Amino acid sequence: MTKKVNIPTDAGADLNTVSQAVAARIKTFRQQQKLSLDELSRRAGVSKGMLVEIEKSLANPSIAMLCKIAAAMGVSVADIVDVASKPAIRLIAAADIPVLWNGDKGGSARLLAGTSGPDMLEMWRWHLLPGERFTSAGHPTGTVELLYVEQGILTITVDETVMAVTQGSSAVARTDAPHAYANDGDEEVWFTMTVSERHT
Repeated sequence: MTKKVNIPTDAGADLNTVSQAVAARIKTFRQQQKLSLDELSRRAGVSKGMLVEIEKSLANPSIAMLCKIAAAMGVSVADIVDVASKPAIRLIAAADIPVLWNGDKGGSARLLAGTSGPDMLEMWRWHLLPGERFTSAGHPTGTVELLYVEQGILTITVDETVMAVTQGSSAVARTDAPHAYANDGDEEVWFTMTVSERHT
């Protein structure tokens, strides 16, 4: 039985397509770097069993797990889901934009585009329904996220700091600490986020 950690919606690339692409690219990157499953497991802090299931398309990794695996191999999440930029200009069709998180009430997070790693820049589109919350343990030191709220009120928490970002407003957050995005209101929240993560 396939383990589904986060189930993409139909708004972008479908679950099977994303899962198979992620499996193939993780295995390819790992083999190119001559990393054993044991070594990648040690570097990423992800169990060998889980890596085996991911590479066989039997598990759909969470955003946090993809971040760990990508960082351990010196690539970006965008490299793994194949929306990384290529030389000059590359168009990413709507059907190829993956949904990497699905909220329990129907919200989603789509990785619109990103650069190749390890230093990476990513652009995301988030949709949170009332009562939904996404939490992260924190990214590498120095990671910064830029957010623009298109609709609703987004509640951002970084460590002990909590801030409400209203429609039409922007925010800059250091997200190398535990953080969360939440919709504590009564209307849907839509926001665009850019992530800058550097490893040098």
